[in-house]
Amino acid sequence: MPNPTMAKFDHPHTQIAETSSWSVLLRPGQVTLGSLVLVAKEDAEAFGDLSPAAFADLGNVVRKVEAMLRAFVGFERINYLMLMMVDPDVHFHVIPRYEGARSFEGTEFPDAGWPAQPALNQATEPEPETLARLRDALAAHWERA
Repeated sequence: MPNPTMAKFDHPHTQIAETSSWSVLLRPGQVTLGSLVLVAKEDAEAFGDLSPAAFADLGNVVRKVEAMLRAFVGFERINYLMLMMVDPDVHFHVIPRYEGARSFEGTEFPDAGWPAQPALNQATEPEPETLARLRDALAAHWERA
């Protein structure tokens, strides 16, 4: 059963991958191409409340996320933002960062905040069909990571 944060980010429709402790979701508002939400599946509203198993699994997930995004986006930097003000379940917004823009199926995804903080309020909102193809493309890269 998805927690409220997973549901808000349209789980299972945006799910790229999952492990025993984490769900990797495509962020519907693409701050940059490949923006994700990494959500803990445990019932925890504080990072320190996660189980040792979830912490151990996080290292594996981060390695795969970075390999997947490096292959797909070619990011220059990557930001992990833990912004649990609205959605209290433990989660990170994962924002691949790059100078300029990247494109997917003819849609441009600029990094409007480069080289400073990510411009969360300037996210690109792809059409649902494009978002689904983007999810599938990332999932294929996850399998190869």
